[in-house]
Amino acid sequence: MRVIDSHTEGEPTRVIIEGGPDLGNGSLKERRALMAKDYDHVRRSLILEPRGSDVLVGALLCPPTDPSCDTGVIFFNNTGYLNMCGHGAIGVAVTLAHLGLVNDGIVKLETPVGIVSITMDGPNKASVKNVASYLYQADVTIDVDGIGSVTGDIAWGGNWFFLVQDWPFDLRLENQEQLTHYSRCIKNTLQKNQITGKDGEEIDHVELFGNPEREGANSKNFVLCPGDAYDRSPCGTGTSAKLACLAAKGQLQPKEVWVQDSIINSRFEAFYDLNDKQEIIPTITGRAYVYAEATILQHDDDPFKNGIVL
Repeated sequence: MRVIDSHTEGEPTRVIIEGGPDLGNGSLKERRALMAKDYDHVRRSLILEPRGSDVLVGALLCPPTDPSCDTGVIFFNNTGYLNMCGHGAIGVAVTLAHLGLVNDGIVKLETPVGIVSITMDGPNKASVKNVASYLYQADVTIDVDGIGSVTGDIAWGGNWFFLVQDWPFDLRLENQEQLTHYSRCIKNTLQKNQITGKDGEEIDHVELFGNPEREGANSKNFVLCPGDAYDRSPCGTGTSAKLACLAAKGQLQPKEVWVQDSIINSRFEAFYDLNDKQEIIPTITGRAYVYAEATILQHDDDPFKNGIVL
């Protein structure tokens, strides 16, 4: 397989541009399920050690079902498959631009949860107009073993999030082990108590928010992703979920810019519009840089040709 690697505000994306599995012509949800069932070794070989790492997100390009889209895309990580990926969408757009495949500065991606439109602002900067996002339940309090009472919002931004404003550690990179443990305990408690998003969907991201360190930002976050790696970027779907919460609570108006810093102090700028259904449509702007082109090789006698499951 041929892949192109990029990072979006510090979070890496590996895009399969040649040699990926043929998943047929069903819906993106159906093709994602088929990949999980019959071709999960592709995900594992690309994302897990020795070729990848827990923080890496993969993207398989495939023919879209909607003719208005440039490509379909299935996102995956170290533990499975994602609904959408904001940083990954920017990484895909910048990768396509790197390949000379972007016309008129607009890229439309068909994902399993809807179409996202990406506007390029030069070769390395892009704005993702995301799927409709919303606050599902506000001020949900859970009792976390060893921690105590934790209150957060459940929101959709293309993935499901539990967003928490208060916690016992500073949002600083040197505290990432404590922040990871705290967030993992929250996620385990949500699963144990069967607290879910709409239609019983798993809340697989936990997002902690605090005051920013850098001038010009509104907030700083720590996002624990499925597979228990933390997002180096400010998380595009997580920032979308945050906008939905702010909008629902009357704390952010349409077109008002929200500047979100990550745990490593990289940055997204974001705002939202209301569509005809009065749904919140977030737009997330960030930078991505291509840093590698590679051909992935496998040897039949390699015991770890499909990755190392730790």
